[in-house]
Amino acid sequence: MADRWYRNAVVYSLDVHTFQDSDDDGVGDLVGLTERLDYLARLGATALWLNPVHPSPGRDGGYDITDHYEVDPAIGTLGDFAELLNQADSRGMRVVLDLVVNHTSSEHPWFRSASTDPDSPYRDFYVWSDTEPPARHEGMVFPGVQTETWTYAEGVGRWYHHRFYDFEPDLNIENPVVRREILKIAAFWVRLGVAGFRIDAAPFVVELTRPDRADGEHDHDFYTELRQHLSWRRGDVLLLAEANVPEEEQLRYFSSGGSEADRIQMLFSFDLDAAAMVSLARQDATAVEDALRAVPQLPRHGQWATFLRNHDEVDLSTLPEDARRDVFAAFGPDPDMQVYGRGIRRRLAPMLGGDRRRLEMAYSLQFALPGTPVLRYGDEIGMGEDLALPQREAIRTPMQWSGGPGAGFSRSEHLVKPLVSDEEFAPDRVNVADQRRDPASLLQWFERMLHTLRECAEIGTGRHEVVELGDGAPRSVLAHRARGASGDIVFLHNLADEPAAVDLSALGETAVEVLGADGAGQGSTVELAEVALGGYGYRWLRLSGLLG
Repeated sequence: MADRWYRNAVVYSLDVHTFQDSDDDGVGDLVGLTERLDYLARLGATALWLNPVHPSPGRDGGYDITDHYEVDPAIGTLGDFAELLNQADSRGMRVVLDLVVNHTSSEHPWFRSASTDPDSPYRDFYVWSDTEPPARHEGMVFPGVQTETWTYAEGVGRWYHHRFYDFEPDLNIENPVVRREILKIAAFWVRLGVAGFRIDAAPFVVELTRPDRADGEHDHDFYTELRQHLSWRRGDVLLLAEANVPEEEQLRYFSSGGSEADRIQMLFSFDLDAAAMVSLARQDATAVEDALRAVPQLPRHGQWATFLRNHDEVDLSTLPEDARRDVFAAFGPDPDMQVYGRGIRRRLAPMLGGDRRRLEMAYSLQFALPGTPVLRYGDEIGMGEDLALPQREAIRTPMQWSGGPGAGFSRSEHLVKPLVSDEEFAPDRVNVADQRRDPASLLQWFERMLHTLRECAEIGTGRHEVVELGDGAPRSVLAHRARGASGDIVFLHNLADEPAAVDLSALGETAVEVLGADGAGQGSTVELAEVALGGYGYRWLRLSGLLG
């Protein structure tokens, strides 16, 4: 149904600037992305999440925006964007944009006026203090790189607030004019045909900042306002929030208090992602089991978005110190692999040592978790990172289409970002063209996996629960179950490299293999008394309902 399309979607995240260059100027563009839509459709993506497409000085990956109503000239025109929407629509794919409205660039005309003219009509678009705030050096998003959250503006003799860098001043959500402007920005893109938005830094958008406090209160009602405003324009519009907040706060993003998700429909599940990282690192299912048991019951039509990597760091900030230490040791032992004291700035393939079997198991685990999976471009071929680039830029390198010059991304000698140079993950070793010809490649595994996923509606819409295996079961095996209207599926994942077997006879006598690294094949009957798993093995078993 249109109003629930996101619950069985596969979201593919990309930056237009680094995906495909059509005119060989070294920068990816909208025409290039449009030319690659058939590739994405074949892969199994049903929704494209585009990182900022707006004009920007580019000091923060495009998140420092100077005009919310335009397209960055480096990637094309509004006409090119409209054609992308048209072509995506013809393939049954939706387009979701980053909505970046907690701050603007300091070069935005609003801030230029506000920071130089005492009588500027845009003065109250931002958050100011007449005196130096006592919490000036608290609440940084990028600790170790960023030193303050309040900066002095010489032109007006006042301090302005910025949760992010000093060149990204925060907008004042308490100003009704700002609220109306945000609604207008979102409605503009929906009118063009955008299916929804990923709301960047969602807690900071609605933060009510005070000069004497490091952390303000939050006006979550703004998301009710935004949802209502957009729903009149497009009934199936999606709002997906980036909000790494405590469990007791999460439901406030979904609902104003009723049984319906009347605010934001989807929230990234940072808790499940962090737990998956701990379980993968320790080769022990306990962390994911605990996270699954703790997942809050969502309002009707609410949904989680699952991920293993995104365009930022692997954020481990919510983990206990011992768990964070274990993940760092396993996947980012070199200080240069870490960032902000809380995260890992690597792609998943090198984090797992390039172990193909372990990589498949990890993505099988992600796809089996409750919610809608989000993939980052290049995940499907096992791309690596470039640690020579600063901070998050390490994982924002050009897409590797082929092994030739420019990796098939561009024929220019001057690329917007350098290609990965690590020998094991360089374009001549990891690229789409080679994997397209190899039926045993990771790319073709992803295609099969994503199409199987689309047949298992229970994952996106069902109720998930941990399957108790008993005291004698290996701790490396995670077993959980999705119960849905069309049937039940059990998912098994062996997080260790040693073979294991589990007894599922409490669930019945037999099941049907939907997917597996170690099974007898799709559609085969499986005896549940002893289900075998190889090292880093996985199996999806349908207990009832339609065959997968």
